[in-house]
Amino acid sequence: MIYTHAVGIDPSTKTGIVILDKDGNDIFRKEIQLERGIKSTAKEMKEYGREIVSFVPPGSVISIEGFSYGSQGQGVSTQYGVGYAIRYELLSVGLSFWEPTPSQVKKFATGKGNTTKDNMTIPILRLWNFEHPSDNVRDAYVLAQIARGLSGAEDIHDGDYYSYQLEVLQAMKNPPVEKKKKTR
Repeated sequence: MIYTHAVGIDPSTKTGIVILDKDGNDIFRKEIQLERGIKSTAKEMKEYGREIVSFVPPGSVISIEGFSYGSQGQGVSTQYGVGYAIRYELLSVGLSFWEPTPSQVKKFATGKGNTTKDNMTIPILRLWNFEHPSDNVRDAYVLAQIARGLSGAEDIHDGDYYSYQLEVLQAMKNPPVEKKKKTR
């Protein structure tokens, strides 16, 4: 199936969402805030997921940032709640999605998987001429570009992407097979 839009979602209490048309033009960018943040109820998170997904056009290829499993702090459980609320809503309306890891998102934008969000601003501007004051929206833009690369609408060619971007796309299309642990 040929996609109609590429969508990037950076899930958080301030979720970034970016929609690109089939030609890669940025047609929608928004940061949506969960009103009560870490004090939100399960019902509020569910509604938040529904609100975010309401912006996603049918026929889109979607990339939602994977969980940061090493994170710590008071808001981590809320981040998981928000992330799953959005994922459940996407699935409930029949939309599938890719889940690049946070390090894959950083690597796709900068060539380094361990850079800070602040150090992504200039590479995003240079690569795609995209600016936004919110790092959540900037991340969503990179996620939309990853979705576009994974769409299948175009073959991945060396001339279309930098080598580090190709590595990310290939790793997502062909993830390494986990070895089974031996049982005793």
